[in-house]
Amino acid sequence: MNLPSILGNPIEYLKGVGPVRAELLQKELGIFTFRDLLEHFPYRHVDKTRVNLIREIRPDVEFIQVAGRVTSVNLVGQQRSRRLVAEIRDASGTLELVWFQGIHGVQKLVQVGGDYLVFGRVSFFQGSAQLTHPEIEAYAGPAAERPEHLEPVYPTTEKLKVRGLGGRQLGKLTQTLLGLLKEKDLPENLPESVMTYSDPVSGDPARWISRYEAYRQVHFPVNPGGYQAAVVRLKFEELFLAQVRLGLIKSKRHRSSQGVVFSQVGELFNQFYSRHLPFELTGAQKRVLREIRKDTGTGRQMNRLLQGDVGSGKTIVALLTMLLAVDNGYQACLMAPTEILARQHFEGISALLKDLPLEVRLLTGSSKSKARKEVLEMAREGGLHILIGTHAVLEETVQFRQLGLAIVDEQHRFGVAQRARLWQKAAVPPHVLVMTATPIPRTLAMTAYGDLDYSVMDELPPGRQPISTVHRFEDRRSQVMDFLKHEIGKGRQVYVIFPLIEESEKMDYENLERGYENIKAWFPEPKYWISRVDGRQKAEIRDTNMARFLGGDTQIMVATTVIEVGVNVPNATVMVIESAEKFGLSQLHQLRGRVGRGAEKSFCILLTSPRLGKEARERMNILTETNNGFKIAEKDLELRGPGDIEGTRQSGLLNFKIANIVQDREWLELARERAMELLEKDPELIMEENRELKVFLQTQQGRTAWSKIS
Repeated sequence: MNLPSILGNPIEYLKGVGPVRAELLQKELGIFTFRDLLEHFPYRHVDKTRVNLIREIRPDVEFIQVAGRVTSVNLVGQQRSRRLVAEIRDASGTLELVWFQGIHGVQKLVQVGGDYLVFGRVSFFQGSAQLTHPEIEAYAGPAAERPEHLEPVYPTTEKLKVRGLGGRQLGKLTQTLLGLLKEKDLPENLPESVMTYSDPVSGDPARWISRYEAYRQVHFPVNPGGYQAAVVRLKFEELFLAQVRLGLIKSKRHRSSQGVVFSQVGELFNQFYSRHLPFELTGAQKRVLREIRKDTGTGRQMNRLLQGDVGSGKTIVALLTMLLAVDNGYQACLMAPTEILARQHFEGISALLKDLPLEVRLLTGSSKSKARKEVLEMAREGGLHILIGTHAVLEETVQFRQLGLAIVDEQHRFGVAQRARLWQKAAVPPHVLVMTATPIPRTLAMTAYGDLDYSVMDELPPGRQPISTVHRFEDRRSQVMDFLKHEIGKGRQVYVIFPLIEESEKMDYENLERGYENIKAWFPEPKYWISRVDGRQKAEIRDTNMARFLGGDTQIMVATTVIEVGVNVPNATVMVIESAEKFGLSQLHQLRGRVGRGAEKSFCILLTSPRLGKEARERMNILTETNNGFKIAEKDLELRGPGDIEGTRQSGLLNFKIANIVQDREWLELARERAMELLEKDPELIMEENRELKVFLQTQQGRTAWSKIS
């Protein structure tokens, strides 16, 4: 019988903590239990095990420990500029020590002629090395007992430092805790088959150190090598356990979810594919259709995320999947987040299917009562094959005779509960395909969406020209405006986009207002006509203005990011993004994707202030260098971190304690590979060799929130 580990004990019961300190640790660092303290990892270590010679100090050395005799101690300067300066000498040279605070205490401790051990951060003043506010203590010579391990430095807060819980004190508490722990408190959770591995960098065979040893060495390593062995073991363990959890959820869903069977590729699909398909499918589109075909023929519910870059042809894949459903006697539904996008889908799909015996209808919030009544009746009676709509299709009055497929476009615009209402409209849950034009980096997809089946479309259909992207500063505005006039003169249309940031909404609307007036000054009526679209307008005004641009009645659309998703105007060839430095990488890429939809050469112009920070400048450089949304998404993840990426289903999901999915990509790849190998042999973890792993995962339940997309 396994006795419970002491790691679950409340932190106040650790010697040196107590109720008052416990409350501070809980509020400031989220440390509630012994386990939380154990998993509060140091962010670096300092080496006090070695005494260096003063001459060994170099500009690339951050911290150093030296020993020597103090030859002078002087108080320098007056009042605020007052400082204590001491000089220490060893056999190799001299070093200056400086204190600006706590001078009185240091004066008592440091005496001329005394031998001292000094540790501190190296800095240089007028070319000479010095240690500012070093730690200093009397030195009894080389025989004196030195630490046996590197000293950890822990993340803390100013409030904790004031209350005597700085980094060093946290280290003492952690040392106390490690003194209480036995191997039984940190049992091995990696099966023997996973304990050996090939190093992803060198390819050499290796073995993980034990879990118990890893926790000791990550806090108090005997040398840098010991720390490195511990930290990679714990990173791998964290990533491996996450991948096993995801794999178990996916495996359970595959075994238990019932779904309708699309047993045939029928007449409608084949006729459209051979006679009406407007272009040859890309390899990526064909691959995704094979994956969908396989899913829908198994008798279990498909739950697939389809991610494809802007313009990769997701709509054709959706259409062919709907024809597959209709060929098998089922109805299909496609839901879009906005009325204009739903209408675009309806018009585009209706045009493609005009020669086939199919009933396709549109349902939105503004559908007239007579048309609405007809659509509801057709859906209920089964005469309607394909329904395209907005949130309106979620209403209780919308019932299907036999819904077999539900497709959601731009899935991150809908809540989970909203989407679920769509799949509840059938006795047997329909197959689910959710689409997003926001590329998800592979590392993020493997962690945030690893429990789903997901398809990637990473090719553009033939004939699509890459968009030329340039970065211009404000002082080039007149040239930019002349270029817009040139394009409009050729019969083209242009977008001018202004940022909208919630924190400064009032100021942003003032900027939009000012920007709109400036554009009108550059492009006076009646020679030019402008549509304005923003979130403050009434829906009918916004839709009218957008419709005028779609119809070619206006040449310029001045807008906020409401047009980020889905607007398809093939004649629009220029996208100007004002104050582009205020946008994230992925959002800039999404906006850029509104042009380049026709046969003509298209352009994106990033207008910014000349005063750009390093990160903003890097974002501009990336956009001008590549049109590849997946590369951009990877860079976005690198710059912003996983917690800030939209749609990544945060809720403890990516809050790893020690692993970082951007920096530890090779360990994530290895963890996924080993987890999949293990689950392929033992999908329910019932083999004896995996028993400890299963027990460990059961004890961890509730500490991480995973969920499928529906």
